[in-house]
Amino acid sequence: MRLTIESTTASILAQEIEEGLSELTNLPTSLEETNEYLKNLIGLLQEFAVTYGGKLIGAIILLIIGFKLTNLITKKVSAAKALNKIDASTRGFIQSVLGVALKILIGITALAILGVPMTSMIAVIGSCGLAIGLALQGSLSNIAGGFIILVFKPFSVGDFITSGDVVGTVEDIGIFHTKVVTLDNRRIIVPNSTISNATLTNVSALKERRVDLTFTASYDCDINKVENTLIKVCEAHEKVLSDPAPFARLSAHKDSALEYTVRVWCKAEDYWTVYFDLIKDVKYAFDKEGITIPYPQIDVHTDK
Repeated sequence: MRLTIESTTASILAQEIEEGLSELTNLPTSLEETNEYLKNLIGLLQEFAVTYGGKLIGAIILLIIGFKLTNLITKKVSAAKALNKIDASTRGFIQSVLGVALKILIGITALAILGVPMTSMIAVIGSCGLAIGLALQGSLSNIAGGFIILVFKPFSVGDFITSGDVVGTVEDIGIFHTKVVTLDNRRIIVPNSTISNATLTNVSALKERRVDLTFTASYDCDINKVENTLIKVCEAHEKVLSDPAPFARLSAHKDSALEYTVRVWCKAEDYWTVYFDLIKDVKYAFDKEGITIPYPQIDVHTDK
């Protein structure tokens, strides 16, 4: 049993290697056949190393250097002055797409170095692309969702959004996923297809927000006095906007108290500061003005 590899093209060489490997599948049954088997195996490996060794090393070096250069190029492109006018979410998406495209190109080049014919490679890539496309419909829909987000811009990096159970600040918009950081500093990875098709509230889209609050006061308290006190508290807060003017009116008759609705406007970033400050300041003002906030109570009448 003797193995020979004599070829000048990659296809003929591959065929001869395949034939040699098929012969090696016939396992030896005696010591003499074992020695011959090992000689043939070593010869086959030597022929493969001589023919493909340099190409294989070159392909590996190309992959290592190419991937490092890809990371460097994507960072340089993202930090380029020409992209400074583009928002951070778009820059991040461009960086992701560019990185994937360059790595695919480097992989194809490495295969070409190994001697894989380009025509065959294109045919294989086309077939694999179809199969992968069918198998990765979800991932492709995520890519489409990422493009939709970047084109229509329902939100950008840094916006505070709510979508279903997802509530937080957008940290990054990638080619497949969007990263959201919650209020308690947890990172949620949301598929782009999910977030682009869901009902979404962008809290940061507008510069101003309205704070809606309700307060209760006793039926015995003067209504005008309560309303004026609420207005004064709102006007005294430095982060409450004067235009539109603060609003405070009696809005409902509850079982144990009268309910007053308060509406004020502020900068979007000041929403929670105003919200909590007004709750505290109104309590202090009611105590100072003698306005009581009654506990829930029930009048019970008994017949003797």
